Amino acid sequence: MTKFSDLNLNPKILRAIDEAGYSVPTPIQAGAIPAALEGNDVLGIAQTGTGKTASFTLPMIHCLARGRARARMPRSLVLCPTRELAAQVAENFDTYSKHVKLTKALLIGGVSFKEQDVLIDRGVDVLIATPGRLLDHFERGKLLLTGVQVMVIDEADRMLDMGFIPDIERIFGLTPFTRQTLFFSATMAPEIERITNTFLSSPARVEVARQATASETIEQGVVIFKPGRREREGSDKRKILRLLIDAEGEVCSNAIIFCNRKSDVDICAKSLKKYGYDAAPIHGDLDQTQRTATLDKFRNGALRFLVASDVAARGLDIPSVSHVFNFDVPSNSEDYVHRIGRTGRAGRQGKAVMVSAPRDAKNLQAIETLIGKDIPKIENPLKDGTQYSPEPLQKEAKSSDRSNTNTGEKRARPPKDKSRVRQSKSEAVEIIGMGADLPSFIALSFVQRMGNP
Repeated sequence: MTKFSDLNLNPKILRAIDEAGYSVPTPIQAGAIPAALEGNDVLGIAQTGTGKTASFTLPMIHCLARGRARARMPRSLVLCPTRELAAQVAENFDTYSKHVKLTKALLIGGVSFKEQDVLIDRGVDVLIATPGRLLDHFERGKLLLTGVQVMVIDEADRMLDMGFIPDIERIFGLTPFTRQTLFFSATMAPEIERITNTFLSSPARVEVARQATASETIEQGVVIFKPGRREREGSDKRKILRLLIDAEGEVCSNAIIFCNRKSDVDICAKSLKKYGYDAAPIHGDLDQTQRTATLDKFRNGALRFLVASDVAARGLDIPSVSHVFNFDVPSNSEDYVHRIGRTGRAGRQGKAVMVSAPRDAKNLQAIETLIGKDIPKIENPLKDGTQYSPEPLQKEAKSSDRSNTNTGEKRARPPKDKSRVRQSKSEAVEIIGMGADLPSFIALSFVQRMGNP
C-alpha cells in the first residue's frame, strides 16, 4: 500500500500531513502527486470527495518551498469557481504549509479590494482566486501574472457550468507559456477537453473512477409523489421533507438540503425553522460574511440543516455530513452526483434521498442513465397514515336561484321591476285597470282641451 512517505515529498510537508491525521493517499493523490513533482502537466479526473484538493496543494507547496515572491507577481495561481471552494483551498494550504514559510492571498468577491491589494503588494507565493475577482485586480493594474510557475484549475466542469471558460482562456493567455498546469475536473465535457488540448502540454492523465459515478458508500432513494393540487406542490414537498427527516431520527445528525432555485432555498429554510428544525440558507445572493458564518456553524456542528443552492454542491470539505436531501430533482444530471457527493466521503456511510414530482420524470431518467442504475423508490410518507386532505374546491350551485352553500354567500338577485306591485306571503293583491272610472278629459284631443271645437 502506498503511503505519503513514499511520494518523495518535503519532510516538513510530511510532518504536517501526519499532524493532520493522514498517512495513506487517496487514488487521485497517489496518481497526481508523483506526476506533478516531476514537473509534468496533470489532467486529473475524479468524482467529488476523492481528495483532489490535496492532489495539487501538496506538490505545489513542495515546489514553492524554495524561492521568494516579488511584489504583485505571485509564483503560483489556483482558480476556483466559487468563493467557498477558494476559501477551502486556502485552508488546505494553511494546514499543509504550516512548517514551510509560504505566503498566500485569497482573492474573492465580498471582501475589500484594499485589503487584498496590501497582500499582493507584499508579494505572495500562492494566489487563490475566483476568475472574476482576479481579472478585476489585473485590470486595475494591481497584479501581474508573468511570474506564475504553477497554475491550477480546480473543478473545471463547474467553471464551464458557470460561464467562466472565456475568463479562463484569457487568464491562460496572461501566464507564461512555460508554466506547469494542473487541471482537475469531475467530468470531461467536450468544451473542457478542448481547453485541455489547447493549454496543457502532454499531460499525465489520472482518472480514478468512471466519470460521473456516485460513491458506493451512499445509500440512495427517491420519493415519487403526485400533489393533490398543483398549487400545493411546494407545501406537499416540504411536508414530505419533514417526514423523511423525522423517519431518519437520530441517524440524521446533519444534512444538506439542495434546491434548484435561490428563492426556494429561502422558503424551504424558513419553513423548516417554523416547524422547529435547526436550519439556515446559503446561496449566491447572500452576503459573503453571512455565507461564511453559516458554513462555519454547519462545520462545527452548531447548525443541523444547511439548505443550499448548487453553490455548495462542489468542493466543500465537510466530511461528516450524514444525509443529503434533494428537495428538487436537479435539471443537470451531473449535478446530482456532485450533490450527493457531500455525504459518504472518505469511506464513510451516507444517505441521499430525493423528492420527485411527475414533471421531474425526464430529469430523473437522465440521472439514472448517467449513474448506470435505477434509484430505489421510497414509499411516499404522506400515504402512510399521514395524508392530509386538501381543502375542497368551491362548487357552483346548479340552479341559478340557489345560494352558494360553499361560501355562505347568497347568489345575487336580478334587479326588481318597479312596475310590479310587491305582494306579501299572507295576501294576494289584485291588479285592476281604471275601467269605468276613466276620466272623460283623457279621451279628448289636445285641441278640444284648449276649448276649440
